[in-house]
Amino acid sequence: MQPLSHEQYSYQFDPSACEACGGACCTGESGYIWATYAEIEQMAEFVNLSVEVFASTYLRRVKHRFSLIEKQLSEENFACIFFDETMQRCGIYPVRPRQCRTFPFWEQFKQDEAEVRAECPGIV
Repeated sequence: MQPLSHEQYSYQFDPSACEACGGACCTGESGYIWATYAEIEQMAEFVNLSVEVFASTYLRRVKHRFSLIEKQLSEENFACIFFDETMQRCGIYPVRPRQCRTFPFWEQFKQDEAEVRAECPGIV
C-alpha cells in the first residue's frame, strides 16, 4: 500500500502501520470524538440501533455538538467506546466519523509534526 499524502502537510501516512499500532489514535488522554448527524445515522444503522437508542447509549452532547463517549482503560488512558481492545482496532471502522477518517491529517498537526510522529507510527 502506498503512503497517503496531503498537499498541506509535510509528512505522509502509511496505513499499513495500523495493523501493528494497537490503536494509538483511538486511545490516550480524554477528548472529543465529534460526529455529525449523518454520521450518527450511519453508525446507528451499522450497529442495528435506532438513532435515538444509539444517541442515548453512545453519545454525549457538548453544547450544540455530539461526541462519542469514551471508556476508561486505566487512570489516564481512555478509548473510544467503539475501540475493540481484543482486536486492537475500531469496531465501526467502515462508518467511523470524519474526525477518525482524516487522521493524521488534522489541522493541529500542520505546525506540529513532532506531536503526530509521537502518536502515530505510520508517519513517514
